[in-house]
Amino acid sequence: MAFNIAIDGPAGAGKSTIAKTLAKELGYVYVDTGAMYRAMAYYFLDQGIDKDDEAAINAAVSGADVTIRYEDGAQQVYLNGENITGSLRTEQVGNMASATSIYPAVRTKLVSLQQKLAKTTDVIMDGRDIGTCVLPDAQVKIYLTASVETRAKRRFDELTDKGEPADLAKIAADIEERDYRDMHRDMSPLRQAEDAVLVDSSEMNIEEVVAAIRGIVDEKKGNA
Repeated sequence: MAFNIAIDGPAGAGKSTIAKTLAKELGYVYVDTGAMYRAMAYYFLDQGIDKDDEAAINAAVSGADVTIRYEDGAQQVYLNGENITGSLRTEQVGNMASATSIYPAVRTKLVSLQQKLAKTTDVIMDGRDIGTCVLPDAQVKIYLTASVETRAKRRFDELTDKGEPADLAKIAADIEERDYRDMHRDMSPLRQAEDAVLVDSSEMNIEEVVAAIRGIVDEKKGNA
């Protein structure tokens, strides 16, 4: 039986970094849900569908099969059996993904594909509603968070390290606004699953967070 790890939490909590690191340690597949949305967008573009034509998009989603594999240690994204990884990072695909990810039919289709992958593969998936909606039966559920101040400082440091201008107060305000939006949206709001373990990374570095979650995973496997 496949072993699934769901990591949810607010923006800037470090979910993707932790999930990727943990997946590498465990030899699991890290499911990049964003890449799956881009693959679907690539499919719509290939079909010549306009981003605003919701009816056409609703009709087309059933014809797309998106999956993720790891080959030679690198993530590869397949659309209907074809490796399209090299085509996913164009601005055109990104814009299409942003425009079409709002449609319920697209989300429903991709959640179904993510669940299908998780049934047969040991996966780690991160997001806002993985433990509550996408993988409600995941053996391990983590709610990874950190204080607004900590998340803002991390983002501030990230930008300044790149030589980009940054305003710490504005970043913090933006994070608070995004938290509110994520927690109050109608479809799959951000919340901690009842059976999720809370991990607050405010005073922890990446290695400490990975070790903490690894301990939770090992304990769960030991009790299985």
